[in-house]
Amino acid sequence: MAAVRDKTVVVTGAGGGIGAALARRFAAEGARVVVNDLDEAKAKRTADEIGAVAVAGDASTVVPAAREALGGGIDIFCANAGVGTGGGPDAPEEDWALAWDVNVMAHVRAARELVPEWLERGSGRFIATVSAAGLLTMVAAAPYSVTKHGAYAFAEWLSLTYRHRGIDVHAICPQGVRTDMLAATGAAGDLVLTPTAVEPEDVAEALFAAMAEGRFLVLPHAEVADYYTARAAEPDRWLGGMNHLQQKLEQAEGRS
Repeated sequence: MAAVRDKTVVVTGAGGGIGAALARRFAAEGARVVVNDLDEAKAKRTADEIGAVAVAGDASTVVPAAREALGGGIDIFCANAGVGTGGGPDAPEEDWALAWDVNVMAHVRAARELVPEWLERGSGRFIATVSAAGLLTMVAAAPYSVTKHGAYAFAEWLSLTYRHRGIDVHAICPQGVRTDMLAATGAAGDLVLTPTAVEPEDVAEALFAAMAEGRFLVLPHAEVADYYTARAAEPDRWLGGMNHLQQKLEQAEGRS
């Protein structure tokens, strides 16, 4: 893919799952890749596998170290690291703060570092791994749903503000993906996500198709577009359907 070959790419949360699949695909297309993850061993394992550079640490602060590792600027940044915090209003303050910091503010901090550089040269690409929860919502996971809405809104804002100045933005919004995060979702994930779950490599394929077509929204599950349309057109009907899922979840957990 000409838009990727010889480009410098940073992928956060790339020790496994979607991030590792993105890193592999970018490397296979001829990009120079930095693999970032909080877990140094996982970052190194992915990097060694694809001939990339591992830069461990917090996704919020990775840009300067990634620039140093690449010996220059960053062409493509994949804000992929995320946390799947569950619960409702009763979730601890620390859980809400963590979800906000990782799922939203890490994207903001990366853009704060990168956008001036990209505007100066007239090109750059920001890829946000959001979730279908950012377009819709997810039962039993208020912090996750709320912050993924924030991540989507920020990606949308970046696109509408800078697309005429050479910055491309993509928001990846899958439903279930067979990763450790899905395995940790418990009964809610089993009910809503697992039946249609795809592989991380399918997400990477969907992203590359969107990049080739110049599309902002990346939907590895095509049906999400229909759900999103229904949510906007008939919100009460859509909320009724989601409440039905909530009731099924409560029955499965023996709460009713």
